[in-house]
Amino acid sequence: MQLGHSIQMMGTTIDILIDSDTPQNHIAEVCHLLTVYKDRFSANDADSELMVINDQSGIAPVTVHPDLFELTQIGKKHSLAQPGNLNIAIGPLVQSWRIGFEDANVPSQEKVQEALALSNPQNIILDNKKQSVFLNQKGMKIDLGAIAKGYIADKVMDYLKSEKVSSAMINLGGNVLVYGDNPKQDNGIWRIGIQNPQLPRGNNIGVLAIKNQSVVTSGIYERRLKVGDKEYHHIFDQKTGYPIDTEMASLTIVSDLSVDCEIWTTRLFGLPIMQALATIQSLPHIEGIVITKDNRLAMTNGLRSRFRLLR
Repeated sequence: MQLGHSIQMMGTTIDILIDSDTPQNHIAEVCHLLTVYKDRFSANDADSELMVINDQSGIAPVTVHPDLFELTQIGKKHSLAQPGNLNIAIGPLVQSWRIGFEDANVPSQEKVQEALALSNPQNIILDNKKQSVFLNQKGMKIDLGAIAKGYIADKVMDYLKSEKVSSAMINLGGNVLVYGDNPKQDNGIWRIGIQNPQLPRGNNIGVLAIKNQSVVTSGIYERRLKVGDKEYHHIFDQKTGYPIDTEMASLTIVSDLSVDCEIWTTRLFGLPIMQALATIQSLPHIEGIVITKDNRLAMTNGLRSRFRLLR
């Protein structure tokens, strides 16, 4: 029996679709897990487990749940890797702009520089033995927003697999992960729409066929701040502290793990397009699609037979 459910959480709409003998029970547990993970990883809830680390910056290490330690460890590793625009220590910068929130503003150059000075991922000190995290500069803030949804999607799907569900789909506001056969298709394939960056949400430029994989898109069209005649998007250049200047409008990554999709959409977004594509092509476990601001589209070889253009 197949059952769908939607829930507003983590600043987005989360859609869940489960085919099992007891889908109501499974959906109830998934909603519970989503709440647990939100309370663990949120950089916007003052009482989250992550905020305990941030509140203790420059004061003391914090022993954390193994999930929070693992995701911080993954985040730090990829924040220090090259090439890359991922930086989980970018919290002070994100909070100074607040793009996507009602109090969004353009901070002064001085405030931007202050935030950048507090955004060095080397200063996240991890103790494997104690499972503790210490931010060694007062005012530092970890923000896991770039990778947490992927990690959460994988954890939720691990639970559903352990329950031997026939199939499942979870969509965390554009972060999609599917498992098993799509019960609505004879061939079991899931078809995932790829947003047209030039049009309102829900208008797709193409459709991607996947099975037992995740699809994640990062785009400059998602959250914006308009001040006068100038518009700012929410993906920052960690060198300048301002929204990244790029020809990319969106970058889609396809992989078996949703967290890998998120890591690479963030690491590669804003890089020169040929460099981003070459990097994706060199990695055995990921594929990608780049759409430019003038609506040109490029993709890696492994997706050509699975992508259908709609325009």
